[in-house]
Amino acid sequence: MPCSCSHQNPESLSMPDKTQMIQINGANGLNAAKSNGINGANGANGHPSEAQRRNPYAPRASDFLSNISNFSIIESTLREGEQFANAFFDTKTKIAIAKALDAFGVEYIELTSPAASEQSRADCEAICKLGLKAKILTHIRCHMDDARIAVETGVDGVDVVIGTSSFLREFSHGKDMTYITKTAIEVITFVKSKGIEVRFSSEDSFRSDLVDLLSIYQTVDKVGVNRVGIADTVGCANPRQVYDLVRTLRGVVGCDIEIHLHNDTGMAIANAYCALEAGATHIDTSVLGIGERVGITPLGGLVACLYAANPEYVKAKYNLPMLREIENLVAEAVEVNVPFMNPITGYCAFTHKAGIHAKAILNNPSTYEILKPEDFGLTRYVSIGHRLTGWNAVKSRVEQLGLNLTDDEVKDATAKIKELADVRTQSMDDVDSLLRIYHSGIQSGELAVGQKEALDRLLQQHHETSRERQQLGEVAVAA
Repeated sequence: MPCSCSHQNPESLSMPDKTQMIQINGANGLNAAKSNGINGANGANGHPSEAQRRNPYAPRASDFLSNISNFSIIESTLREGEQFANAFFDTKTKIAIAKALDAFGVEYIELTSPAASEQSRADCEAICKLGLKAKILTHIRCHMDDARIAVETGVDGVDVVIGTSSFLREFSHGKDMTYITKTAIEVITFVKSKGIEVRFSSEDSFRSDLVDLLSIYQTVDKVGVNRVGIADTVGCANPRQVYDLVRTLRGVVGCDIEIHLHNDTGMAIANAYCALEAGATHIDTSVLGIGERVGITPLGGLVACLYAANPEYVKAKYNLPMLREIENLVAEAVEVNVPFMNPITGYCAFTHKAGIHAKAILNNPSTYEILKPEDFGLTRYVSIGHRLTGWNAVKSRVEQLGLNLTDDEVKDATAKIKELADVRTQSMDDVDSLLRIYHSGIQSGELAVGQKEALDRLLQQHHETSRERQQLGEVAVAA
């Protein structure tokens, strides 16, 4: 019975015990829950907890399997990321990335198999000698030759993988489940004998037969692996499928559960979050999500998602202001730009434009921000040189410039900004210049609210004066 991405069989997965579910059906349901010893969605007294008042989406005590606030990141930029189309990391770049990730605080750094090439082996040994706080892992095929090379490099752990879906068994390695199980036991036993961590992962887990998966996971758990891994190798799984499979596996094995999620359908971050909710303990990431095809769960996106759920935990766990530096480092190394819509570090991530938004942000940033830019070493911006601007945002800029204008005067100046922005977007310099001219006109008595022609004249005079100064400067330079 295949554990298919598109045809998951609900009967093959363990169903949740209804006594463990949050009661949300009003007072009668809440009373019934209390009588059964369940606190329901709002806690023992039927009232929201302090944490829920701060963030209604935060994990609840009833999420007994959830590891949203108890997880580890296995950072795979130096393994999965090397499979990105543009990637070529020399030793110097690998060391710089490893040190940056360690300074950020990731728990594990995964490296390309030392069996891949002689340089890969040398780089693996070099990074192991850096003395980083993060544990160093390498990723190998489920093969004794690879395992023997890996354990000699000085790594803290070995991640073993082999394809288990019918697609990969037929068209990749050509081995059956009996062979896979026998080899997995041999490799795991050998790695464990060296006193280092070992993880066993299936590949293409969501298109593998569920019985085969659970059978081999149970087997390797009994042998003593530190973690078993689930891999959405083709990026086909959705959050519900991820939750169901991880929850089922959580009831079968006692070891930790790692998950590796490709982003072909844009689900990687959501799938990672659901995996943690279901009991996964380790999430694979890469910086900017780089990897094979469109890559895997991005480090920054996952951090943003988990910060929204529990800011204090994530702030205490990771050096968040390092994130932008790491992303810029990797973006330069693989010759791409940090995407404009990138969570946290995208250039407009904390830029507010609409007038209604700007007013609320100026009063209380939490109105339109779930992430605090200052926690990431960043700053929010209110964009005002456009047709959507509002007078509250302009008033804030007036105050920053130290100008003395009444609300009516600010509204009048805002109308002019919007008029000019209908022709072209106004830069901050354009806006500042207009506000200073408006203020000067008010102070000198040359301008009053509603005197559009007077304001146009003052602006024209300013432009002509500026043009003359520019021409004089060009003549002086030529001379």
